[in-house]
Amino acid sequence: MDSAGRRAAYLVGGRRLESGSPEFAEAIAAAHAAHQRPRCLCLVGGIEMYVARLAGADGGYIVKRMPDTGSHHAPDCSSYEPPPEVSGLGQVLGSAISEDPTTGETTLRLDFAMSKITGRSTVPVTGGESDSVASSGAKLSLRSLLHYLWDQAELTRWHPGFTGKRTWATVRKHLLQAAENKIARGDSLRLRLYIPEAFTVEQRDAINARRVAQWSQAIAVSGKPQQLMLLIAEVKEIVPARYGFKAVVKHMPDQAFALDEQTYRRLGRRFGPELGLWGATEDIHMVMIATFSVATSGIPTIVEMSLMPVTRQWLPIENGFEKQLVERLVADARTFVKGLRYNLDAGSALASATLTDCEGSPTSLVVAPAGVADNGRCLQVGDPSIPVWFWHPSSEAMPVLPPRQDRRARVVEAAGKP
Repeated sequence: MDSAGRRAAYLVGGRRLESGSPEFAEAIAAAHAAHQRPRCLCLVGGIEMYVARLAGADGGYIVKRMPDTGSHHAPDCSSYEPPPEVSGLGQVLGSAISEDPTTGETTLRLDFAMSKITGRSTVPVTGGESDSVASSGAKLSLRSLLHYLWDQAELTRWHPGFTGKRTWATVRKHLLQAAENKIARGDSLRLRLYIPEAFTVEQRDAINARRVAQWSQAIAVSGKPQQLMLLIAEVKEIVPARYGFKAVVKHMPDQAFALDEQTYRRLGRRFGPELGLWGATEDIHMVMIATFSVATSGIPTIVEMSLMPVTRQWLPIENGFEKQLVERLVADARTFVKGLRYNLDAGSALASATLTDCEGSPTSLVVAPAGVADNGRCLQVGDPSIPVWFWHPSSEAMPVLPPRQDRRARVVEAAGKP
C-alpha cells in the first residue's frame, strides 16, 4: 500500500492489477516464470519493476523496485524512497550492496566477521568503533547493516495511519522479511539472523525451543571455525553480572548475553551520547545489533555490537535534536522518510528526514551538525534542485516546517484527470 493506505497498482502481463487483489499473486508468479517486468502505475507511463521469489517454506512472490529507481516514483507511492545521496545509502550502494534483479538476491559485503576460530582470543570491537570511520563505502559495518535492514523493512517511513500499529511484533516481522534474499559472506543472512519473538508466558516453552533450534548452528564444533549469529533486539539493560558483564534484551527473560569487560568499557566510550539519551529519556527504545557465539553450555556471548536509539514509533534518531524534529513531524501528522547515516561520519551532512507530503517535490530536512557554520551551501545534500529545509539548533529555534500539500486541491486535481 502507499503512504495513504491505498493499494499499489501495477501493469502485469498487460492487465492493471492492484496488490492484494485475488488475481495478483497468480499474475506476478506467472510474470516471474516468463521473466516479465511489471510496471508500477504511480505515474503516467509507469515505472519498471521486477518480481522476486521469496525464500523459506512459504515461498510466494513480491514486486520490487528496480535498483536505484526509488526516487523516480511518486512521493506517495509505496516504492518511493529519497535519492540515496541525501543519506548514507548513496555511499554503499553498488559497492557494499549489490542487487541482482535477475535472481532477486542482494549481496552484502560486511566489514565484520561472521565466524571465528574456536579458542583464539580476539580483540573485541564494539561495532560502532569502525562505523563512522570508514569513509569508504566498500563494506557494511554493523551499524550500516542495521540501517540497511531498517530501511528495507520500511521502518524509516511514517504516515499518520501508522499510529498505534507499530509494535515489536510488527518490527520483527518486517525485519525478517527484509532479510529474505540477502546474501552475506556466501550465506543466507536470514538463517543467521535472530530477532526475539514477542514473549508470552503461555508460549514460553515453544519460543525457547525455536530459539535453541536456531542457535544450534552457532555452537562450537571442535576443529572447525565457529559460526556466529546476528542479533537484533531491544536492550533492557547492560550491567555488571556475577562474573563479567551481561546484556539483557526484552522478550528474552530467561537468557542474557555475556560481555567481557573490554567490550563493556569500549561500549561506554563509543556510544556515550546514545546511552546518555536513552538513560535520560523514558520514551526512547535502544536497539542493539550484535554478532554472538554460543558455547556448548548454551550461553551466548557477544563478539561485536552497535546501538541505535529509536523513538516510541521505532523511528531511528541520532540525538536530542533529531528527536525533537521527529516528534514534531509525528505530532503534526506529517508523512516522511527518516534518513540514516550508514557509514558516514558524524560531521557529514545528511537529510534527517524527507517530507513526502509537500506541494511539488519532496523536501529534505537537514539538522546542522554541531560546529558547522551557518551556511546552507556547506550542508547541501543530494540534488541541488531538491528543496532543503535547514535547522541550526545551536543558534535558532526550530524553523516553521514546509507546508503540507492541500489534500482537497489534490482530490480536485485527481478528479479532473482522464
